[in-house]
Amino acid sequence: MPPAATEPGARVAGFVPLCVPEIRGREWEYVKECLDTGWVSSVGSFVDRFEKEMAARVGARHPVATATGTAALHIALLTAGVRPDDEVLVSTLTFIAPANAIRYAGAWPVFIDAEPDYWQIDTQRVVDFLDRQCRWSEGNLYNKTTGRRIGALLPVDVLGHPADFDPMVEAARKYGLPIVEDATESLGARYKGRGAGMLGDIGCFSFNGNKLITTGGGGMIVTDNTAWAEKARYLTTQAKDDPVEYVHREIGYNYRLTNLQAAMGCAQLEMLDEYIAKKRSIAERYNEALGRIEGVTTMPGAEWAWPVYWMYTVLIDEQRYGQSSRRLLARLGEKRIQARPLWQPLHRSAAHAGAEAVEGGVADRLNRDALSLPCSVGLTDAEFELVVQAVAEPGR
Repeated sequence: MPPAATEPGARVAGFVPLCVPEIRGREWEYVKECLDTGWVSSVGSFVDRFEKEMAARVGARHPVATATGTAALHIALLTAGVRPDDEVLVSTLTFIAPANAIRYAGAWPVFIDAEPDYWQIDTQRVVDFLDRQCRWSEGNLYNKTTGRRIGALLPVDVLGHPADFDPMVEAARKYGLPIVEDATESLGARYKGRGAGMLGDIGCFSFNGNKLITTGGGGMIVTDNTAWAEKARYLTTQAKDDPVEYVHREIGYNYRLTNLQAAMGCAQLEMLDEYIAKKRSIAERYNEALGRIEGVTTMPGAEWAWPVYWMYTVLIDEQRYGQSSRRLLARLGEKRIQARPLWQPLHRSAAHAGAEAVEGGVADRLNRDALSLPCSVGLTDAEFELVVQAVAEPGR
């Protein structure tokens, strides 16, 4: 049996996986160095090196490595000043981690619909909500409906394409709101020439198994705000005020990345440009091959963006294509080709029932029609042709 759809896993003969890690750099060498020297835990030269190299890559002054991407989001929200019972505006079309991180901080998500052109958070809805659904009082912005303070914006750059940040940044500056950017899926992507992860005030990345680069798990916070970076490092290391006497004045977290993981991250980061080039090549080939099929909408890209196509995704028009995205999903599965739908929009999630949503039906439509196709960096020409043939198969 092929691996379950939720497992990035290793390759299996006769099975085309959705998106699996690519391990072809100096991972073995660097990890062996950790094992040989005994530096395997949350301190070591590779942790420092990985932080510095990630910061240089995205153009940040300060990096803080974390145990997971979700941990990065949690700490970023705390350091940005989000308080219990605040509200944070967040993308509804995304993996659940950002919404969960908001709840970890004791705050509440306000889910913002996607826009139809590039499938990112609808920045006009963000601006309209802040301007029309909120009131300004004594230096803070409050939701007119709930009475809660607006603590931050948390846009997510989904599928390797950045959101349209300029309108959000303008609105955030108007009301003194911090922007926490979840750039997990868009490492290396650019918005109007600026790198994803540094489009707001503090950025977060995950290095889970199916991301552009992986450390097995792990995450990273990046920011130019020195005080926030110091606070983030303090909180992720159990908030030690005196590491000799073990004095702690507030609640901290065991959120540090291990040296073993960082060693792998350094090796992966050395390959990033090559991996991005392959992802963009795969997307170009899919656009050419699938764009001719009636009822298939290929993955879009804005003129103002340079996407990295982390997860190549198409839309299936059931009427024009002849079957639904879920039927195509099942048919690909029968051919041992792994695909997956996009996430359930978070305003539909029972885990976040009762949270306010600013919706217009776009995320629901994308969830219904979208299907992500195999796009591993190591995707072979033969595997690519199998996918294209299966999608184009007559007699649907």
